[in-house]
Amino acid sequence: MKYNKSNTNISTRRRSVILSGGALIGSAALGIPMPSYAQTEAIKIGHLTPLTGFLGTLGEYAVMGIRLATEEINADGGVLGRQIDVISEDSVSPQVASSKAQRMIERDHVVALLGETNSASALVISQVAARNKTLFLNCSRSDVLRGKDCNRYMFHLDIPVTVEVNAIGEALLRDGMITDKKIYALTADYLFGHDLSRAAKRFFAAHGGNLIADELVATDATDFSPYLLKIRRAQPDFIACNLAGTQVTNFVKQYAEFGLTYPMAGFNLNTVDAWAAGPGNLSGIWPTVWHHKLENAGSKAFVERFVKKYNRIPENHAWTEYVGLKILIQAINETKSTDTAKLVAYLESEAEFDLLKARKGYFRSWDHQLMQEAYPFTVKPQAEVTDKQDFLVFGDAVPAADQPLEILATPKSENTCVM
Repeated sequence: MKYNKSNTNISTRRRSVILSGGALIGSAALGIPMPSYAQTEAIKIGHLTPLTGFLGTLGEYAVMGIRLATEEINADGGVLGRQIDVISEDSVSPQVASSKAQRMIERDHVVALLGETNSASALVISQVAARNKTLFLNCSRSDVLRGKDCNRYMFHLDIPVTVEVNAIGEALLRDGMITDKKIYALTADYLFGHDLSRAAKRFFAAHGGNLIADELVATDATDFSPYLLKIRRAQPDFIACNLAGTQVTNFVKQYAEFGLTYPMAGFNLNTVDAWAAGPGNLSGIWPTVWHHKLENAGSKAFVERFVKKYNRIPENHAWTEYVGLKILIQAINETKSTDTAKLVAYLESEAEFDLLKARKGYFRSWDHQLMQEAYPFTVKPQAEVTDKQDFLVFGDAVPAADQPLEILATPKSENTCVM
């Protein structure tokens, strides 16, 4: 299996890749009409993820994760006696994501769509999926996709905004960093960031925090000096980071360069962006949906296979897409069908899935959110850091083993989702 590319530089590799049991599907890449389906032909699955822009690095890991899952599934005989082809492309923007999703359904005859980190793009993909009655396994985190914009054909693999905020908010509350404290927030100016800000504001208000500012930051911003000067003048007790992707990396690096020492925590940080920020720059407490140091046999085996194939440690988006494809294949195997209605019914049955964690997960039937563990992480003291990817300290799973998985999620009584 290889990238569809015209040269070897990284930006080109990000644009479009066709995954097919270890081989490039040239006809699909070139737009040549595919032959009509027969039962012996491969089952096609559409995968959209950002491979360029401020979330592009996350998309690269997503492609690696789903590629590994594809190869494992096909090596094990495929599904229903057929191999699977995963067509993976750069979603680019909401407009492009919408048109690519429609094309995958109409031209490539995919049985399901999977992926998408950008919540704005995920929203339009979900609308295409609903119109075409096609299953969509969503990897973005926006609450509104689980709320007013939910639909019968969309299921959510990653932890949502509310879980991120509640997981870290409880730790901050315990450490005395919210009640009666002046809080300065920075928020990514797109759907996900707005969602994150709303959830954080609710938490601060409920626990006596004083939000003195909430700055909207463009997703393509690279110079954070205007915001850092404002923070210095405001002298907050605590900085709340509601940024995303490379925004977080750039901000924490420049924060360290400015010499600011106000405590910081964030409600969203992917481990690859933490690694990019580097030891000595990153501080505070952050959430993640999965990490490579989990002490269970399934997770260890996945990390070992990933490192062997790519010579790098997997981060959480590699895990999300890997597990997402395995979930889809379980649903196809159990229903012995690729029929959308049967797959939706199976996922809504609250069947359990191995998520490479201590506890199995399941989708809630009424909002289609995958119930699962999450993890907080902090940063080692500089003197203890021995490796650029070994400076994060991962905490115990939340919810705890004796708590229900739904304890941090939005309850049905507060959710606006109507299928």
